[in-house]
Amino acid sequence: MTRPPSHAGTATLAIHPGALGDVLLAVPALRALRGASGGPLVLAAQPRIGALLESLAVVDGHLAFDALGLDALFVDDPARRPRLPDAERVVCWFGARDPVFVRRLAELVPGAGVASSVGDDRPVWEHLLATVQAPPGDRCAPIVAPAVVRALGAEALAAARVDMPPPWLIVHPGAGSAAKCWPAEAFARVITAVAARARMNVVAHQGPADAGAAAALRRHLGAGVAWLVEPALPALAGALVHAQAYLGNDSGVSHLAAALGVPSLVLFDARHLAWRPWSGTARVRTVTLAEAVEREVEAVAAELVEVLR
Repeated sequence: MTRPPSHAGTATLAIHPGALGDVLLAVPALRALRGASGGPLVLAAQPRIGALLESLAVVDGHLAFDALGLDALFVDDPARRPRLPDAERVVCWFGARDPVFVRRLAELVPGAGVASSVGDDRPVWEHLLATVQAPPGDRCAPIVAPAVVRALGAEALAAARVDMPPPWLIVHPGAGSAAKCWPAEAFARVITAVAARARMNVVAHQGPADAGAAAALRRHLGAGVAWLVEPALPALAGALVHAQAYLGNDSGVSHLAAALGVPSLVLFDARHLAWRPWSGTARVRTVTLAEAVEREVEAVAAELVEVLR
């Protein structure tokens, strides 16, 4: 195995190539790994996600998943080898369904754990925690954003001309798939009602994949809402911790708000509840995603007001 100079002597390597929300569901498991190792924990993930978790002090370092060359392990050819750092322990949430991959990784790293990133009969975060065989303990406390991350958030809000006084409601109308998005009309009605009842100012977030959802919400809301457009993930995390409440779809941004301890209401398709957040500050409500249902709009608005209390 090769040893990247920046992470020489790594005690534990965790591998998770998933999207933002999927990796954030692994935070309790990552905390368990870090606590058990007594040494540094490095995460191999998508670079921007690894950098985010390092900036939030969830992990001690990160590597680009693609740089590991794990595709070599899917072929039964000893001449093909991945580029793994030296590690006392490796936990890989990738490749579990391929017996060649599992066997070859175990040959290279004796005792390496390979597990699916999702389970069959429990919430995803509980499944991930179980795969590391963690002893009992509470690993679901909110992530405390370091001062530098909070400062990045304040700068991003200022750059977005969020000069409205708090309290702020941050809204994320998008998701990784359009099929996970509640209608913009429903979002707009909830935002208008809650802003009036709770005397809140509203900041809407638009990520790189949210142009359609953001444009639809703009059409329904008009002026009076500040827009935070495509901040870097650490800056987004810092902006979220300045909010008094958060509303969003089943998305990575919603998982980030929940993980940071922001009082959150996350809207789910009932079929995807296994992916609900682990944070005790997040509430989950199932809604009809294909259309704005009057009673659901009223229920979301009422629950969001409760979240604010």
